[in-house]
Amino acid sequence: MSNQVTTPNRVECPACGKKAKRVATATLQALLKDEFAGEFAADDHSGCRSSGSSDGGCSSLTKDRGWRFCDSQNCDVVYFAETDDRAFTKDQLRVGVGVKQTTGERRLCYCFGHSVASIKEELRSKGVSNATEDIREKMTNPGCRCETENPSGLCCLGSVRNGIKTAKGEIGMHATDTITTPAKPTGNKGAKIAKVGTLVSAIMASACCWLPLVLLAVGVSGAGIAATLEAYRPHFMVITFSFLAAAFYYTYRPKNAYRAKNTSDTAEGHGCCARESPRSEACCPPTTGRFNMMTMNTVMLWGVTAMAVLFLFVPSYVGVFFGGDATAVTGEMNRAAIKVGGMTCEGCSAVVAKTIRTVPGVLAVEINYEKGEAIVGSEIGCPIPKEQILVSLQDAGYTGH
Repeated sequence: MSNQVTTPNRVECPACGKKAKRVATATLQALLKDEFAGEFAADDHSGCRSSGSSDGGCSSLTKDRGWRFCDSQNCDVVYFAETDDRAFTKDQLRVGVGVKQTTGERRLCYCFGHSVASIKEELRSKGVSNATEDIREKMTNPGCRCETENPSGLCCLGSVRNGIKTAKGEIGMHATDTITTPAKPTGNKGAKIAKVGTLVSAIMASACCWLPLVLLAVGVSGAGIAATLEAYRPHFMVITFSFLAAAFYYTYRPKNAYRAKNTSDTAEGHGCCARESPRSEACCPPTTGRFNMMTMNTVMLWGVTAMAVLFLFVPSYVGVFFGGDATAVTGEMNRAAIKVGGMTCEGCSAVVAKTIRTVPGVLAVEINYEKGEAIVGSEIGCPIPKEQILVSLQDAGYTGH
């Protein structure tokens, strides 16, 4: 009976001793020069997703494939066999190995053209690099080809993040763990627009009551403006509630979408571009300050809601603040009743009262909005200036008889 000794596969680079990553033979076949690639055939592993795939990106190798990729900058070996002494160096590849280079362009993303040089240019022009966001977007459409384009055969996001750090250091920017600035959530802008829209439309919905009063206060005639605005009041109310609903949606909607979009891993070939779901702090955006921001947004939303309600119901209480004349019509006055047409709310009562009170000879005015009637008082022995009152009402946009 013979005893067989199993030799473990080699995982450390024979030149520098660094632990190397698995690589598929399809990568060697695609990237080695013709005289070396002939001995390799594509295996049945396909780690890259095609265009239109819902989980775009590349999956990492979970089993040994016979070959390893060394990304160390301290040696020339790129690929080495796990079970024998075969190895291939940088000059035996069709493409340069950016992660092993220290100067020059230093390609990082072989599918979509990002390199240390291009990232440096982006940092100089914009102050921030969006290379990782661009890659994630293109992983789904048109899809990546890392297995046959990238010498590592794996997703490049880890290399790109390290490349951004390198680029920042070389141009004198402060390199931090937060390499790129995530796109600002559009929900913040949408919420602001919705809140402003709520207030503006609510103010316009009540303008039929307060605007004529303002115009009268500055001595400008508001002829017909109340009736015109009243016709559009239902439309402005619908717009107000629509904006308010949008504001509530943006404030209280689930925030999972932001986290899912920005989730990534720090190591090349991991779930940052595949189906794994790492939970490390590097993958998920920090939540510091989140509570304070949500609280402020919520308080602002309810404040806007309260103001919108106040404006919408101005017609119901404006008469309390701008009611009839302070002097009541008494039995010691010469009195006359004038029918007034065109009043649509209590606010109109205040406008009519102020309009009639400006007519010379009028001592007091009482408005009955429900009856559409104005009781006018003048000095005993002095006639009611009815013609002047009717003209003033017409100038203000109302009718009288």
